[in-house]
Amino acid sequence: MGHINDYRRIVRDLIHKYARFRPSVGEVRVEAILDETNDHYELMYSGWTGNQRVHGSVLHIDIHDGKVWIEHDGTEVGVAEELVEAGIPRDRIVLAFKHPDVRPLTDYATA
Repeated sequence: MGHINDYRRIVRDLIHKYARFRPSVGEVRVEAILDETNDHYELMYSGWTGNQRVHGSVLHIDIHDGKVWIEHDGTEVGVAEELVEAGIPRDRIVLAFKHPDVRPLTDYATA
């Protein structure tokens, strides 16, 4: 169970890191959602840019079956390598936003 607690800390730190970045235009709230009981972690934007509504997930990561599942990655560079650099092995990271048929072609876990 120790490595799961490490994964939680790493993911939580990553969400907090990206939550510091504010959109350069509009009145947009940045919301870090950290549900450690159910291992759901998300970064949301919510607000307005002019007449346009802004609402959606920027980053969504879950932990289940002993692996870190990147459900959505709306960052410019992608967070998978950041997770590896922070200590999570590639075979413990699933790029869930990629179709299961494509996952074996990546350097990460398939499921």
